[in-house]
Amino acid sequence: MTTGLRRFRAPLPATPRVERCEMCARTLLAGHPHVVDTENRGLLCACPDCASLFALEGAAGGRYRRVPDRYVRAAGFVLTDADWEVLRIPVRMAFFFRNSALGRPVAFYPSPAGATESLLDVDSWDRVLAANPHLPPAADDVEAVLVRRTADGFECFLVPIDACYRLVGLVRTHWKGFDGGTEAWAAIDTFFTDLRARSRVVGTG
Repeated sequence: MTTGLRRFRAPLPATPRVERCEMCARTLLAGHPHVVDTENRGLLCACPDCASLFALEGAAGGRYRRVPDRYVRAAGFVLTDADWEVLRIPVRMAFFFRNSALGRPVAFYPSPAGATESLLDVDSWDRVLAANPHLPPAADDVEAVLVRRTADGFECFLVPIDACYRLVGLVRTHWKGFDGGTEAWAAIDTFFTDLRARSRVVGTG
């Protein structure tokens, strides 16, 4: 996903840059969709017409997959501090998705250096998912389970994979020093406030 990540962390150009579809070169509007290149692990900007070609699973032999626009918040998400330790996540946030090329789930967390992979205990992650049956399954490669540790416990979202890389870009751009600084945490808090506002809630009984 390094191609996609560079897009979110690149410095702003001196003059506004016209963003174009990376498949047909059409000019893109803000909020355009993205397509995952599963072969090269890249995230491509796309116009709605090109993105729609890859909405169906198996299109283009499965190489390209449109990133969906599904946001879900799992109320009552069950995860303990001990679970978090077993998952080997050294920071307060991480996202988990199934890499179809590897045939297994993987875990990444945002860091000042970008998206950093954490060696995931797959059995432990499967137990976390089993303890939260209300959380819908994430589509391979294009959706992720995003977990944030707070002072009150853990919150969990099912989000498009490009949302995770927007979060990585925020951390990459704003993080200063050892603890990130006020600006970085304000940006992170705003990101999660927006997530809560746009998410459908599940698990409320």
